[in-house]
Parts: sequence; structure tokens; C-alpha cells
Amino acid sequence: MSVRRRLTTATGAVLLALAVAGCSGLGRTAVGTLSYETQREVSLRVTSPPVKGCHRLAPSGVTHIRNDTLVDFVMYTTRDCRGKHSVYVPTSSSNLTPPGTLPWRSYRIIH
Repeated sequence: MSVRRRLTTATGAVLLALAVAGCSGLGRTAVGTLSYETQREVSLRVTSPPVKGCHRLAPSGVTHIRNDTLVDFVMYTTRDCRGKHSVYVPTSSSNLTPPGTLPWRSYRIIH
């Protein structure tokens, strides 16, 4: 193998390694779709939501959720994923808020 070919191969390997490292730096996502309906009866879908952090929902709040991802969710009635009023929504399931209760305003992914 010539020196030029070896140098080209080595350069390609380095670029590939950098590309893979760069993609993994973007953060992990949940595989699948989270569907929900707001208090105003608007249906929304989030595909592959980020796994880390607290995620806000529609400002009007959410009354129905369908978890079609490979991870579990915890839904909160506050905008900052805090408080004692939370609901655990396992993978491939759904949940409704009972009448007269606060809507969900944020969620965290269990991973």
C-alpha cells in the first residue's frame, strides 16, 4: 500500500471517529412518539424527545397522554417537574387526568 493511500485511509478513519463523537454529543433521545391532547383539545406529537432534563408541555396543560416510546415518563402538574402531584406513565400506555384535577404541564423521562 502506498503512503498516500495509507494517509487517506487514516484521515478517513479520524473523520469518521469525529463524526460519531459529534453525533453522540447531541444527547440521547427516547425512541418513539409521545402524543398528547391539551385542555383546549389540540392534539400534539413529539417524536424522539430528549432523555435528559425537564420538558414543558403546552401552556394550557395536557389532559391525555399516550406513551409510544421505549422509555417511561413522569408527568407533573408544575412547569418545572417538581411537586408531589405526579403520574408515572410506563412505555406503551396512556393516561387521562381525572375531571376536576390539574392538567400536566411538564414531564421527565425515566432512563
